[in-house]
Order: sequence, then structure tokens, then C-alpha cells
Amino acid sequence: MFEPGHVHVFNPVAALGLPTYNVDFYYEVRPGAKDGPMVHFRMTGEIDGKPFEEAFEMSHDTVFNFASTVGKVAAKHGMPINHSPVLRHHKEFDATFEDLRAKLKAAVGGPLSAHDPNAGS
Repeated sequence: MFEPGHVHVFNPVAALGLPTYNVDFYYEVRPGAKDGPMVHFRMTGEIDGKPFEEAFEMSHDTVFNFASTVGKVAAKHGMPINHSPVLRHHKEFDATFEDLRAKLKAAVGGPLSAHDPNAGS
């Protein structure tokens, strides 16, 4: 389930090498120092019955690789690497990408030229 600033993903039944999980993924754009805004992420929940919580930040110019970091955090807490929640819940994370893109565009005051196909048009 996606809503701006939050994604909730779950798998209630373990099968085919995939553990049970119930994970909330929160994110928000925060003002940064001289280099521009940062995006703060927090993942919390449980994987295979083991609770976890982890937070990380990414700069506005590297944040669009957040899916890789989400997969690594999930793997660190028990998710098989080839079963990243990003892959299984692609639609929700596509919406997250678009939401971040819009929020960062607003935060930096214009197009994000490296990531905006309409920049410069």
C-alpha cells in the first residue's frame, strides 16, 4: 500500500523461499546543508518473525537509487537478496519514486535536470 511518505508491504505466508514479512517504509525530504535537500528513510517491521528498525539518509542527487539501499537493508534483516520487497511490490515503489521526484523538484525550486526528461524543454 502506498501513500505519500509511506509504503507498507507484507507477505503473510512463507513460500518458495520467501519469508513472512510486514514492513513499513517511511520517507521525507528534509532541508540539507549547502548541498541541497536530503531524504530521510526509515524502515521498520519484521522479517521472518524478527523485528527490526533502520534509518538512513540519501542526498537529493543520489536518492533515485533508493531501491538498492532498501533491498540491502531488507537483506541485512533476513530477506533473501533475490526477493527484495522492491521487486515484489514494484507498483508501490514506482509511486514512491514519482512522489520523491515531485517533492525534490519542489524542494530545489525547479526541474531536476539529471532525472527530469522535461528539463530544459
